[in-house]
Amino acid sequence: MAVRVGMVSLGCPKNQVDAEHMLSLVKKDGFELTADAALADVVIVNTCGFIESAKQEAIDTILEFCTLKQEGRIKAVIATGCLAERYRDEMAKEIPELDAVVGLGSNEKICDIIRDILIDKKTVCSYGAKTDLDISGGRIISTEPFYAYIKIAEGCSNNCTYCAIPEIRGRFRSRPIEDIVKEAEWLAGNGVTELVVVAQDTTRYGEDLYGKSELPKLLRALCKIEGFRWIRTLYSYPERITDELLDTIASEPKLVKYMDIPLQHCNKEVLKRMHRYGDREHLEKLISHIREKVPGIILRTTLIAGFPGETEEQFEELCQFVQDMRFERLGCFAYSQEEGTAAAEFEDQIDEDIKERRAEIVMETQMRISDEFNQQCLGRTFEVVCEGFDRYAECYYGRTAMDAPEIDGKVFFTSEDKVQVGQYVNVLTDDTLDYDLIGSVAEKGE
Repeated sequence: MAVRVGMVSLGCPKNQVDAEHMLSLVKKDGFELTADAALADVVIVNTCGFIESAKQEAIDTILEFCTLKQEGRIKAVIATGCLAERYRDEMAKEIPELDAVVGLGSNEKICDIIRDILIDKKTVCSYGAKTDLDISGGRIISTEPFYAYIKIAEGCSNNCTYCAIPEIRGRFRSRPIEDIVKEAEWLAGNGVTELVVVAQDTTRYGEDLYGKSELPKLLRALCKIEGFRWIRTLYSYPERITDELLDTIASEPKLVKYMDIPLQHCNKEVLKRMHRYGDREHLEKLISHIREKVPGIILRTTLIAGFPGETEEQFEELCQFVQDMRFERLGCFAYSQEEGTAAAEFEDQIDEDIKERRAEIVMETQMRISDEFNQQCLGRTFEVVCEGFDRYAECYYGRTAMDAPEIDGKVFFTSEDKVQVGQYVNVLTDDTLDYDLIGSVAEKGE
């Protein structure tokens, strides 16, 4: 009887792509995959280690499966991903129930590791160089079948003072355009109609290989692939947004008019301490320029509240910036003091309650902005991709091109005809619910 392997992947889409690659290796080696990890013989927890809440989620998940192991329901638990890479030997020491701790550079060895722990019955700690992490190769798609992420680069060289990613994943390194296009063609051939382009900094793509950013060139190449309907990019850093990129987004029909730009703050002094570029005036001009170059574009950003040394005046400036810029999509997080980062050593740390409250205030402001934006959407017809049927609400749900998967809002809609998952339909909106829209199918899409 084949050994059953289950995977739980936590954290960002980039980590999910790593998990999909490992699943491909496991299946190719002859192991049986199961979607329900609790029914597996071997469970791989692909962890996130970015901020404290993510680390805690990873540890809780690992301990949950270790309990199932102690009960005899599964045979082994393996930790992979960012937390395993970041804390290495500490993981095995602090959680002795783990059978293996696998760093990012040893993902390619996952099949041998599974065999070793099952046969030798001893804990395996395996780490390779960060550059050994393969960012190409086969995958088993774990998202809904109509959309997939494609990772165009690994690591990060921005060295923001609050971020542990360079420590965890190493310096920024791009994949060749030909390699990315080949994988994208495979995805399109397997029914993917929405391609989501990801990297820690997509706008830096190609600088290390070609001497300059080649994101526009890559996007134009992806747009030539038959089968894709929507292509979107995430994680575009503001200082590298060029007119060439904006012109490409504006002119290519398959590129959704949506940009995800992680700004983190607007105050010049706070940004400087973050090792980020710009100030409020520069950012306001950039946002205005983007909206002018790409009419109707949806802008998403993320912000950090309570960064060390952030004064009340600087926080108020951030709130006013959010109010003035009226981002269509926005997330704000309380600063997380991450060991090993420069900001963790700053002396002027802010009390946890103050950080959390500041983040809540920003999100309360954004809630009002989002509600006003949704009100403006009422009475309009949007193309929506169906993601499923909510049997409790007795309606379908999906997303517009304005919404990235697993991040933004939904559209709940009714239809006289049956709608398949992955089908695109035209929905006439007539109501709102928090960040979501409500409507009904006006006309069948393709």
